[in-house]
Amino acid sequence: MATAAESTDAKRHRLGELREFLMSRRARVRPADAGLPDGGRRRTPGLRREEVAVLAGVGVSWYQWLEQGRDITVSPQVLDSVARVLRLSPAERRHLYVLAGLNPPPLEAAPEDRDMCHGLRRLIDAWMPFPAHIMDVYWNTVLYNEAASIVLGMRPDISQNCLVAFFTDPLYRSRMSHWEELAPRVVAQFRSACSERPDDEGFRAVVEEAGERSAEFAELWDRRDVLPGGQHRKEMEHPLVGTLVVEATQLRIPARPDLVIVMHTPLPEADTAAKLEWLASPEGRRGAMYPLAG
Repeated sequence: MATAAESTDAKRHRLGELREFLMSRRARVRPADAGLPDGGRRRTPGLRREEVAVLAGVGVSWYQWLEQGRDITVSPQVLDSVARVLRLSPAERRHLYVLAGLNPPPLEAAPEDRDMCHGLRRLIDAWMPFPAHIMDVYWNTVLYNEAASIVLGMRPDISQNCLVAFFTDPLYRSRMSHWEELAPRVVAQFRSACSERPDDEGFRAVVEEAGERSAEFAELWDRRDVLPGGQHRKEMEHPLVGTLVVEATQLRIPARPDLVIVMHTPLPEADTAAKLEWLASPEGRRGAMYPLAG
């Protein structure tokens, strides 16, 4: 199970953690939760090892060896069966993969964490007067604050995919002072996001739409450059206040791996912070030339 680079001590520790983790997860699953009769008094809480094995469709001896932390061969399919029986959360399932010595599956949001949009709305609204928006894994816009509308031109009547809008929205493009320099980085970062889910048809749909609507995107996509999401500098020309220089930072929330928060921080140049504060003021909003975010 261990890789060649894993030391004996590290392997022993990992398998010990696997043993303790599986025992603790098994102890918390009641027989009734697994569709089994209680069967009277039990010496230990939760399911028995043989019950986990039968429900997961694996051999009793094999599961016993797994829970004992022995160095045995495991497969993703078998671990998924065990995770299902033990009612593991997405985070626990990934943890099981790591302890078993396998590459973990992509992060997923647990059902109880999906209702976080009110808190995320408060987060980006608290970032005012600076622009902030939230995207899903495909870079579709989920939420944006008023500053993102005023400064970046985000609005309901354009493509709600940030990649497509980057190449097709004339308002956004007209404001980017160095659009041609930024475009290759944007495309390379989207390819990096695609690489996390290589078989996801959602990414393919975005790439096809962007390629059909923008020859510039198609040319950059064919370069196959890859860059991780992080920070990059944006210099813009706003019709009301002139030059704005901000730093865009992509943030991930472990509980919501399906979302990316993009915060724009003013840099010291061009008195950007003061200009953004004025744009968000009642006077600045009256001068806006397009609808604000609803």
